[in-house]
Amino acid sequence: MTRPWRLLTDGLEVRVRATPRGGRDAVEGIETRADGLPVLKVRVRAAPEDGAANAAIRAVLAEALGCPARAVTLAAGATARVKLFRVAGDGQALAARIGALLGP
Repeated sequence: MTRPWRLLTDGLEVRVRATPRGGRDAVEGIETRADGLPVLKVRVRAAPEDGAANAAIRAVLAEALGCPARAVTLAAGATARVKLFRVAGDGQALAARIGALLGP
């Protein structure tokens, strides 16, 4: 399975499929969309209003990766279901954390 993240020189880029008003805040795994694009599924309780869901996704990613929320930024897709986040830090270590979180 292709990974929904890409190593950068200064961190990691993660493609996320957001589920706002999802009942809980959690990373749910990897999904391959019909177009073949792999995405990290993230569910949040927040509604998609005034950036609340984006902020919640940012917090969920930061917690899952063990980094401060300020290290996670929304790079693209502010109003789309599929979003691109950048995470500043050691890309290899961040990728390893996602891999460990998702399991084999």
